[in-house]
Amino acid sequence: MADRSDYEAMLARVRRKRRGRDPRPFLYLIAAAGLILLVVVLVIVIRTAGGGRPEKEETQEAVAAANTETTMDAEAVRQSEEAERLRQEEESRAAEEQARQDVVDAYTNLGLIQIEGGYLNVRRTPASDGDIIGKMQPNSVCEILGQEGDWYHISSGGVDGYISTQFVLTGEEARAAALEQVQLRAIVTVSDDDSLNIRLTPSIEESNIIGQALAGERYVVEDQIDGWVKIASGYISADYVDVRLALNEARKMDLKSMAISKYGNLLISKVTDYLNVRETPADEGNNNIIGKLPSKAAADILGQEGDWYKIKSGPITGYVSTNPEYVATGQEAVDLAMNTATLMAIVNTDKLNVRKEPSTDSGVWTQISKEERYPVISQLDGWVQIELDAGDMEDSDAAYISTRDNNVEVRYALDEAIKFSPLEEIANQQAARRAQIVNFALKYVGNPYVWGGTSLTKGADCSGFVQSVMKNFGISLPRVSRDQANSGRAVTSSQMRPGDLIFYANSSGTVNHVAMYIGNGQIVHAASRRSGIRISTWNYRTPYRIRNVID
Repeated sequence: MADRSDYEAMLARVRRKRRGRDPRPFLYLIAAAGLILLVVVLVIVIRTAGGGRPEKEETQEAVAAANTETTMDAEAVRQSEEAERLRQEEESRAAEEQARQDVVDAYTNLGLIQIEGGYLNVRRTPASDGDIIGKMQPNSVCEILGQEGDWYHISSGGVDGYISTQFVLTGEEARAAALEQVQLRAIVTVSDDDSLNIRLTPSIEESNIIGQALAGERYVVEDQIDGWVKIASGYISADYVDVRLALNEARKMDLKSMAISKYGNLLISKVTDYLNVRETPADEGNNNIIGKLPSKAAADILGQEGDWYKIKSGPITGYVSTNPEYVATGQEAVDLAMNTATLMAIVNTDKLNVRKEPSTDSGVWTQISKEERYPVISQLDGWVQIELDAGDMEDSDAAYISTRDNNVEVRYALDEAIKFSPLEEIANQQAARRAQIVNFALKYVGNPYVWGGTSLTKGADCSGFVQSVMKNFGISLPRVSRDQANSGRAVTSSQMRPGDLIFYANSSGTVNHVAMYIGNGQIVHAASRRSGIRISTWNYRTPYRIRNVID
């Protein structure tokens, strides 16, 4: 029986196994899972009971704490840097305020100009009709040196002169107001007789020059770019300015403007040769001509009578036509004058020595007269090189005059009227012929000088001019002046008559220039490329020889 039971039990197990219903593996799995869950619960309970936390949470909190500390450190650094920046800014501001104060404190007796627009004139003398030598813009300053009546004697911007007290603020009120005017300025440092180009763009091109700045002028700096300083009107080279905090000061009158300012009511001759100046306001032919106004010469208008202006120019007071084809007035005259004014040596002694070299060791080879204005070629220390004439020799002498004895004034100037009276063709046949020759020569005044030329219209040099004039009257002359000087017969200055030829020599004593005497102490000659055929005084330089080639 036992064997059977065992057998049946075995069969039952086999059947269950075959059907996949043996529960033991599942029981084992459940038992293992339960055991693992129990262990996990125990661990959690133990950690919770002991105050423990998951490791991940601890790491996150540690990172957060570190970040908070870093943020606090960064904020502390930022605050420190900001404090340092504010400190530096305050120091810089205090230093700038002190620098501005130092600018004001540099003036012992400061005057501040208070005008509405325009500018205040600085005059050479304490008088409303004194020569204008400078100008002061609103809020510019000066050093007050003294007072004469209603005029302050001032120094400003290199200008020493007088300004009306009416427009000047002084004392502590002026100093406080001036402090607000201190700005970064470019102060022009070129020499007194030079100027600095103002350019449209920061580049050296001939086409972009739009103006000039004179020595000592001050301009507010808008920017500084690679060797250039930008100012309101354009750009100037940084090489010729001193950029610093400064106040505005007086500006010297532009040298050409100074030449024009000498005329109260300017008139400029527009003719190409000479405009007749008459003794009375009427055209009476040759009868009432007392002078001639050269082309682009200047005059002061004293009044008007009908179609005539009464003028004063140089030594002449008389009348010229109001015809606008002949004369310019107003802004037209100013514009012409600005384009015409040239640097001239104006002699103020009867005779002034001319030397070949700028040295008293160089011999005197001629003398010049105060009756003339001589174009300046160059200026040296104590000497001026002037243009006398070109002559008919290609290698003309250099001519130097000394400025050390105050016998000459060098300034921009305009030509003015010259004394002149036409020759009358009187009944005397010989005198009439001389008058005809002179009047014929005068027809070509204003025409060009051309070295080697003989054309009365297209250009001639000095000897070519007199040769061509005389040829028209059947008088033959050699081609060059040194040979012409041996023609005819010699006469003295007291014997010379209109039509006689006056010769001038260079420093070696060689004749190099010739002119025709026209009477009234004057000559007509082809002077130089700059002057062309013109009228001058007969002794504008020392005459060397006088010849009569007519009789």
